Amino acid sequence: MSFELSPQCQRLLASQGGVIARRQAAGSELAVEAARNRLRYGDWQRLQRGVYAAFTGSPTREAELWAALLRAGPDAVLSHYTAAERHGLLNGPSSAIHITVLAERNPARYAKIPGVVVHRSPSITSRRHPAMMPPCTRIEDTVLDLIKVAGSFDEAYDWICRAIGRRRTTAERIHAALMTRERFRWRRDIELALGHASEGVLSWLELRYVRGVERPHRLPSALRQARVMQDTGSKYLDNLYEPHKVCVELDGTAAHPQDEQWRDKRRDNWNLVREKTVTLRFGFRDLWNRQSQCATAAAVAALLRDRGPAVGSPCTHPACPLGHIPC
Repeated sequence: MSFELSPQCQRLLASQGGVIARRQAAGSELAVEAARNRLRYGDWQRLQRGVYAAFTGSPTREAELWAALLRAGPDAVLSHYTAAERHGLLNGPSSAIHITVLAERNPARYAKIPGVVVHRSPSITSRRHPAMMPPCTRIEDTVLDLIKVAGSFDEAYDWICRAIGRRRTTAERIHAALMTRERFRWRRDIELALGHASEGVLSWLELRYVRGVERPHRLPSALRQARVMQDTGSKYLDNLYEPHKVCVELDGTAAHPQDEQWRDKRRDNWNLVREKTVTLRFGFRDLWNRQSQCATAAAVAALLRDRGPAVGSPCTHPACPLGHIPC
């Protein structure tokens, strides 16, 4: 008995990693009975309930992803950790396949899909990438979805750094996606991390540095926005410990554009060569909480002690590392 596939069915298989759903086979004039015969004779294999691979042997990753999506239904998209995998934010496949379906879908339908974690959202259509196949959430929405399920803000911030640092998106695009969501976990802190605070993220970082690093650890007060003359004109250093020739710069976004990074490096090199000033750079993560502030204070105090009199003392935090730095 011949089991020739229709041209429409062959196109589906070619575009879906060799995988097809039973409902698609029926819709493309391939009888369900013919699909069952292909399974019976070993030409096809079952990957999910009602989803078949038109080949034998181990399925590829693409085939596994298509099988999960086709099992979930026509509106399903890859999301969360699996979307991060597709966007290059993970170095390997996600441990489970994460998909998102429309919120109004019946939850019971997705209760037992092997190897699949199902999320539900009322806005999944607008968050779908316009071109990626298999269907996947956009990179900005992927980052925001991962932030929502992160175990800590440090983990959430790491997703921002990965996405921007690997040049998959920009802080502006993530912020624009954030503005489309009415309620969001850590919204204020995410805006600060992205450099979009209404009163200015640098003022927030400076305040955190003074109140969380300098004062509680009895470090000397730095000269703020110290003006220095370079060949290209005047430049301003965030925090200059002039007697020690140490500069502390505060970076206000998760990742600077390449041209800004180059300017920062040139300024650091100029300080080191011409002024014999060493520059330390700290960002949002280094000033986020008490523990990170103590670690930052310990780094600053260690360098200041290397280049001048002993300064600084432990704060009231029981795990403050500054007390373990030799004078």
